[in-house]
Amino acid sequence: MSEHTSPLTRQRLVMVIVSMILVLLICIFFASTNGAGTIPLRVLFYPADASEAQRIILFDIRIPRVLIAGLIGGALAVAGVVFQALLRNPLADPYVLGISGGASIGGVLALVSGIGVAAGLLDNLTVPIFAFVGALSALFLIERIATVDGRLSVYTVLLTGVIFNAFAGALIYFIQSIASLEQLHDIVFYLMGRIPSLDKSNLLALAIFITISTLALITMSRDYNALSLGEDGAANLGVDVDRLKRRTFILGSLLTGICVAFAGLIGFVGLVVPHILRLIHGPDHRLLLPTAFFGGGSFLILADLFARIVITPGELPVGVVTALVGGPFFLYLLRKRSRIYGI
Repeated sequence: MSEHTSPLTRQRLVMVIVSMILVLLICIFFASTNGAGTIPLRVLFYPADASEAQRIILFDIRIPRVLIAGLIGGALAVAGVVFQALLRNPLADPYVLGISGGASIGGVLALVSGIGVAAGLLDNLTVPIFAFVGALSALFLIERIATVDGRLSVYTVLLTGVIFNAFAGALIYFIQSIASLEQLHDIVFYLMGRIPSLDKSNLLALAIFITISTLALITMSRDYNALSLGEDGAANLGVDVDRLKRRTFILGSLLTGICVAFAGLIGFVGLVVPHILRLIHGPDHRLLLPTAFFGGGSFLILADLFARIVITPGELPVGVVTALVGGPFFLYLLRKRSRIYGI
């Protein structure tokens, strides 16, 4: 299906979103009950019928991990949509504006310095905390550089982000060159992307942060539709373009930063998922943004399931799986559908 889809009615909006929610729920049930060992689906609804080991595996390990994968996948897909709207380029990526570079530096420094442990932080939150501080620092720096006469320049943001990511990559290579063998192993696996283990309170905090940021971006859906006409066209329709650009950059960067902070670099979710959904449902952001959240969550849940079972009892970094699946598939879509965007 191309961009020339039927008009968006309330009935169509509800039907599509409900169908995407059902797909996500199916993925959650399937990934929760499958892995190194299969657990019967009925255990989800009748835990008393299961052994103690099955209950621990299902409710303490698999379900939290599946939910984290769904949240991070959804956040990356939403960030991809809004950055593509901001740059008016369907091939833009959530990592293109430099925030991932700042988060990566923070996470890598936490891994090699031990400063988080010295500060008394919870061990499993040390890297995310320092990575998110790095993301916020990059966000502040890039926003300050790209703001000229009180206006945020999209092209300056893009150029600054690319340069900052290149600088961050060089700094990370330097840190890797002086790190110990054990630290190097941790750095490589962090940068390749993995789904973290979180307790229920931290999972809830992550869910609240991602949900609020996503809903805030969804409220601007009509403005993104107007922005597709160009900044002048959007302004003529009454959109405060400068405010829209700044809010998009900040909220999209925060979503990207929190994902990199907890999961490292997981590529192609924010690139492939929005592109597929745009081909299926059209470019209307009122539909594209909510479906991107559910579609991105479903995609990363299945990718993480594959990462868990493909080399059992070992485990692949999920970022490797998304790259192996997403890269060739995206090239296929790009070749088959290139006429849509004239590229």
